[in-house]
Amino acid sequence: MIIGLQLEESALKKDSIRNITVTAMFVALTIVLSQIAIPLPFTDVPLSLATLAVFLSGAVLGPARGAVAQGIYVVMGLAGLPVFANFSGGFARVLGPTGGYIWGYVVAALFIGLIISKAGRRFWAYPAAMVTGLAGCYALGTAWYMIYAQIDLWAALALCVVPFLVGDAIKIVLASVLAYRLRPMLNRMAASA
Repeated sequence: MIIGLQLEESALKKDSIRNITVTAMFVALTIVLSQIAIPLPFTDVPLSLATLAVFLSGAVLGPARGAVAQGIYVVMGLAGLPVFANFSGGFARVLGPTGGYIWGYVVAALFIGLIISKAGRRFWAYPAAMVTGLAGCYALGTAWYMIYAQIDLWAALALCVVPFLVGDAIKIVLASVLAYRLRPMLNRMAASA
């Protein structure tokens, strides 16, 4: 009985370490992909690969851990670490014009993870979940930008959503294929550990 409890405790520790490690990897991925950003002359919102990491985070880690990974990313930026685009961070950045989109990463990862978890192993769920998650991120970010910039909805959409639609569609296709392949691999690794 004691040996059984020790083995169970050991398995739980391995699983916890694995979860922490994989979650940290997605935080790091978000930081790295956030730095691949192109500032656009007509808006404060840069074109970056950060949302690719957000899509993967929610799809591969699931709702809770995906949102936690993005939450850690946001908290690191709030603490002043240069994790956001152009190696920026701090309260001013999170409360600035793009702050709503940054907070939207947490919402997007949560929505993506929830939808994929409910749909099971169906490929169509991946892009559908990512479109839904992106819509949540866009909604929060655009509302925030409207308040910050004192502009109406149509102007905010023209500045902060429309220019990014094609790039985000490409990221959704790429993230869907990657996540569809990665998720089962991680589950097999967890089962064999």
